[in-house]
Amino acid sequence: MFRRLILLFIVVPIAELVLLIELGRWVGLWPTLALIVVTGIVGAALASREGLRAWHAFQLDLAQGRLPGRAILDGLSIFAGGALLLTPGLMTDVLGFALVTRPTRRWLQDRVVSRFGGKLLKQGQVFVQTSAGWRGRAPEGEAEQSVRPAGREIDQGEGS
Repeated sequence: MFRRLILLFIVVPIAELVLLIELGRWVGLWPTLALIVVTGIVGAALASREGLRAWHAFQLDLAQGRLPGRAILDGLSIFAGGALLLTPGLMTDVLGFALVTRPTRRWLQDRVVSRFGGKLLKQGQVFVQTSAGWRGRAPEGEAEQSVRPAGREIDQGEGS
């Protein structure tokens, strides 16, 4: 755990600084600064739009009596991606855009879920991703609940 924290708080910022210095040498100071500002503005707008979409999906799932598993993961991913996009740097911008953009966000979420055995514990529920989508299974053999399929997209107009 300590090594991961060292990587996160020391190695990543140093690598970001080196990349920004090299980019500044290659294209110049002002284009590099413009790139940092533009990615921050575009990233914040994209995170806001996708966050609103995730919020509507969350509300729709609750209104229809479904577990909002995917919507919760989307919200967490968008929040993390937005924070990374507001952080100056190239590597953080790439990861931030990957977490905010829907196709790559879903791909990354599927990898994380499969890495942890396909199960997430949340308030006594075990969420399992199946070919039909996410399934919620209560402990001790209680009734299984369906969660919105992974490929289902929510338009901004839905859930209002």
